[in-house]
Amino acid sequence: MNNAHFIDVILLNALHEDIGILDVTTSALIPANHVSDAAIIAKGDFILAGLPFAERVFHLTDSKIKFRALKKEGGRIKAGDIIAKLTGKTANLLMAERTALNLLQRLSGIATLTGNYVKSVKGLKAKIADTRKTAPGLRYFDKYAVKTGGGHNHRYGLFDGVLIKDNHIAAAGGVAKAVKIARARAHHLMKIEVEVKNITEVNEALSAAADIIMLDNMSGGDMKKAVSVIRRRNPGVIIEASGNVTLDDVRSIAETGVDLISVGALTHSAPAADISLKIAS
Repeated sequence: MNNAHFIDVILLNALHEDIGILDVTTSALIPANHVSDAAIIAKGDFILAGLPFAERVFHLTDSKIKFRALKKEGGRIKAGDIIAKLTGKTANLLMAERTALNLLQRLSGIATLTGNYVKSVKGLKAKIADTRKTAPGLRYFDKYAVKTGGGHNHRYGLFDGVLIKDNHIAAAGGVAKAVKIARARAHHLMKIEVEVKNITEVNEALSAAADIIMLDNMSGGDMKKAVSVIRRRNPGVIIEASGNVTLDDVRSIAETGVDLISVGALTHSAPAADISLKIAS
């Protein structure tokens, strides 16, 4: 499935979820040939993300709708800014409105929160990355928004990266065993990442030749010690920090010297941006 078709399938499902067989309100009030101008307006400050998808929602509803973007994707938006102007049949504008705005508000919120995390670690080497804690069915869009906000994507799903977590370790019988089994079974292009929670497990992961070590929910002191141990024993290992990372502590985590900080909140707790569509009276 090509990317454009994949996106259209999701957007069409979202439209069907909202419209069903008929927009009963619009069909009762608006003549079929009625045409309006409309504007998408920012009601707060945020980083804009999702504008191409919002435009596609309108065009999937009615290919004749004219959509003119006035702001750039990834740009800083201020309250009162007009993001885009539209012209088309009023009924179709109204049917597409909520789906388009839901996407635009969610993705802009994710991009904005990501931008705040990225800003917090400015000047340090740590990169801010997302996780798989995304809305079911919207992972492509959520991860797109993270990148738009200046962040980085972690693995997309279970299929494109080996990440051994606590339950895998429990089932396999320990960190070293889990890493060795994965190393033996994964193909030669696949890196092996393992989650650890203390220095003992860090040493096990290093002895088993893990490529990436995730320091999970460690205190600042333990994390700094773990980074020192890893850098001394194998400087080539990528070090990731994870676990309830907040804007208040992300810089102190970055200062320990980790390479990557994964933040679930980017996609599971980002406040939606405040955006509306207004029909010209």
